[in-house]
Amino acid sequence: MTSPKKTRVAVGDVLEVEIEKIAHGGHFIARHDGAVIFIRHAIPGERCRIEITSIGSSFNRAEVIEVLEKSPDRVLPPCSYSHRAGCGGCDFQHISISRQRQLKTEVITEQFARIAKMNVIVEVEEIDQPLRWRTRAIATTDRNGKLGFYGSRSHSVIPISDCLTIVEEMALKELTTKIWKSDVRVEIAISNTGERNISLAPTRGSEKARLTEGPQILHQVVGDRTLEVSNESFWQSHKRAPELLTRVVLDFAEVKEGDHVLDLYGGVGLFTSALIPHVGLSGLIELFEGSKSATSDAFRNFSDNINVKVITGDVTKLIPRVTVADVVILDPPREGAGKNVLIEIARIKPRAVVYVACDPAALARDSAYFLELGYSLVKIRAFDLFPMTHHIECVALYLPVKVS
Repeated sequence: MTSPKKTRVAVGDVLEVEIEKIAHGGHFIARHDGAVIFIRHAIPGERCRIEITSIGSSFNRAEVIEVLEKSPDRVLPPCSYSHRAGCGGCDFQHISISRQRQLKTEVITEQFARIAKMNVIVEVEEIDQPLRWRTRAIATTDRNGKLGFYGSRSHSVIPISDCLTIVEEMALKELTTKIWKSDVRVEIAISNTGERNISLAPTRGSEKARLTEGPQILHQVVGDRTLEVSNESFWQSHKRAPELLTRVVLDFAEVKEGDHVLDLYGGVGLFTSALIPHVGLSGLIELFEGSKSATSDAFRNFSDNINVKVITGDVTKLIPRVTVADVVILDPPREGAGKNVLIEIARIKPRAVVYVACDPAALARDSAYFLELGYSLVKIRAFDLFPMTHHIECVALYLPVKVS
């Protein structure tokens, strides 16, 4: 028996569809005579008129051009640049903030069910107000030197006068009145001590950004410590993320005095700084990080701590050298840690593993690997650290599976 043929759609086609559900990545799914369509600026349950923007072998992409039957959760975006032809930075401004968190919860549940075959119950938690939270941003200038952001799936720069997700202390509104050099990437960061720096780089090529304003090193106060963060080093974007994540990691890890802790993908030492008093002088924290800029910062941040060892290098290559650890904490890049790293963690046999993740699909995949290796997911929390966008931050706790 032959399967029915999928209806072909073409770029520019205008269709009426029913929006079914959210998909990982900030899109929403609809179907038209067998054709799967990923749609921006929709909400599940709505009936919309859409325009096909690209086609593919397994799915197509589209934009909403008219909402025929609105969801009660549809709101007027607070930002005037948030529309189908506008800035591509915020994909959820048209959705009430409570429904945004509900949809993100559904994404986590679906990713774990589909990828890990696990029934995970979690609720994305509200952290702060949905606007004025971002402390780091990458803008771009157009050919006329106007500052802006790229449109969705586009290299076109949308000039702006402000961004409502960026903290007011960054003074972006003032920066948008300047005429910049054309076609440059503008990286802006501000610390919670009030320092701001700006770096520029060409939009094309791999040239590193060059500092043009402000200090090379920003100082971030977390708890009772001040951490140095260089211009090229990673730092959490949400103004409340460092304090929140360290608190949750400490709660999950239950580190004891004398413990040997691995801080994998440890950056400048956010989690290490919180762990130091808990392991005590008889304990040891080993921070592994691939970024030379970040480990240079970490060396300075912990130069007076004899119980901290900072190692620069690829975690995948470094961790096979480790023979023992009581607790492992990892905060890998978006693609996750991967099976090889998890195999080595399981070999070390820590009593607890705490995993900080910014991609639920990668976390679900790694959770399935971990279960195969004898570590089960026992606790997970999710946080709305990227309001108005589809991104989600999770913290997960894994413990050895008890053999009955």
